[in-house]
Amino acid sequence: MNVQFYPGERRDFLAAWGLLSIAFTFFIVRVGPYTLIPRPTVSIPYLTAVFGATMATVGVGFLAHELAHKLVAVRFGQTAVFRADYTMLGLAVVGGLAGFLFAAPGAVHHRGRITPREHGLIAVAGPAINLALVALFLPFLLLGGFIGVTAQLGVTVNGLLAGFNMIPFGPLDGATVRKQWRTVEFAAAFLLCAGVAVATLLFVGFPF
Repeated sequence: MNVQFYPGERRDFLAAWGLLSIAFTFFIVRVGPYTLIPRPTVSIPYLTAVFGATMATVGVGFLAHELAHKLVAVRFGQTAVFRADYTMLGLAVVGGLAGFLFAAPGAVHHRGRITPREHGLIAVAGPAINLALVALFLPFLLLGGFIGVTAQLGVTVNGLLAGFNMIPFGPLDGATVRKQWRTVEFAAAFLLCAGVAVATLLFVGFPF
C-alpha cells in the first residue's frame, strides 16, 4: 500500500499533535494540583513532565485516530489528506488555559468511489485504534510512578475518544457508521466503544 502525504499534511499532523498536547497540558495543570492562572507557580520540571505525558497519550491517540482514517481510506483506493483546523486548535489552547477544553483539531478528507461498507470501515477505524491504544496502555498501569500515571491518562483519554467519536451525531464517526451500516452493526460498534469509555472513566479515571 502506497501512502502519500500531500504538501503541508505532515506539518498539519505535527502542529495538531503539538498544539493539542499543549492544550491538554494547560488543562491538566489548571485543574490539577497547581494553578497556572492567575498564579504562575508551576515548576518547569512538572510542566515538562505533563507535556511529555500528554504528547504520549492524548497526542498519540489523536495522531493514531486520524492516521487510521487515512490508511484505511487509502487501502480502499481513496485520495485522503489530513487538514488541521488551526482556529479550533487555538481555541483549545486558550480553553486549556482557562480550565475547560473542547478539541476539534482537524479531520481527514477523502474522496473516491467506495461501497457503504468501506465508508463505514474508514469511519470506524479511528475509534478502533483508540480501543487498541487502551489495551496497549493498560498493562503499564501496574508499573506505578510516572509511567503508571501516564498509562492512566492514556487509557482514559483513548477510551473516551473511542466512545465520543462513535456518537451518531454531526460530523462524528458514529454518524457516518450509522448512515452506512445496518443498525445492528452500528449498535455493536457503538456499544463496544461506549462500554469501554464508561469503564475507563469509572474504573481507571484521570490522574488529577
